Amino acid sequence: MATVKDWISAFRLRTLFLAVATVVLGSGLALREGSFSATTFLLSFLLAVSIQILANLANDLGDFQKGTDTTGHRKGPTRALQSGRISPREMKVAIALFSAVCIITGLSLVLNVIACISRLSAAILIGLGAAGILAALFYTLGKHAYGYKGWGDLFAFIFFGPVPVIGVYFLHTRTLNFQPLPPAAGIGLISAMILNINNMRDIENDRASGKITLAAKLGIHRAKIYHAGLTLASFLCFIGYSCLYAPSPRYRYLYLFIFLSFFGILSNAYRKSGQELDPYLKRTSLSGFLLAIAFSACITL
Repeated sequence: MATVKDWISAFRLRTLFLAVATVVLGSGLALREGSFSATTFLLSFLLAVSIQILANLANDLGDFQKGTDTTGHRKGPTRALQSGRISPREMKVAIALFSAVCIITGLSLVLNVIACISRLSAAILIGLGAAGILAALFYTLGKHAYGYKGWGDLFAFIFFGPVPVIGVYFLHTRTLNFQPLPPAAGIGLISAMILNINNMRDIENDRASGKITLAAKLGIHRAKIYHAGLTLASFLCFIGYSCLYAPSPRYRYLYLFIFLSFFGILSNAYRKSGQELDPYLKRTSLSGFLLAIAFSACITL
């Protein structure tokens, strides 16, 4: 029987920072426009955390079923199923439970604003929510898991970037415009950075088990060049927003100091491989969270 400590480990709390960052970012952008709902923020927060945990649990089960975690060459922390602390049956029950939580929370978010939006908007929001849940489930689960075909980075960018940030912005403001897109893309690129570090760390094990990630396709050297491109592109997205919509006073650019952390991670990642890359997963996730807070503060003050 799995213990509470086992489940907390399976939830992989260090990955939750960036999921919450998307809610902070979308809410900060809305607050700048003079719109903010505490109910929307809290429900969005719960949904973001639930979807990330769902993704982590489904990833654990999918990789275990496909033998990726049992090759004996995995460089990351020991997974819940891999260690035997949680059984496959218990994991399936947990996945079903968190799927239900995600569905209920997502519908509650839509119902909270349904009187203020069109039926088409409500249908789109429900459709995007359903797509997000399916993306969380089928990254590694199933015969056609997209994480095993090199599509993980794109889905991480979309569903941990533009979709949640613009979605949260819309739920607060009930409007759509171009303004949230640059920072939404910027945080999505940071999500892709996290996945790329993970895949660079496990590149040899993934190749041995048939998991074809983008890093495995590129090779470690070009994956590091790709990581540099992601870092620079994210920087340009955020500073681009500031130049267009919040150019003054100068203190509104103070959040850019957070990018010193990302460029420092990039510099270290160029000199490391395998298990040595593992600490930079949490650092990148935490830096993304701090960036969302600092950026939101700078544009609203």
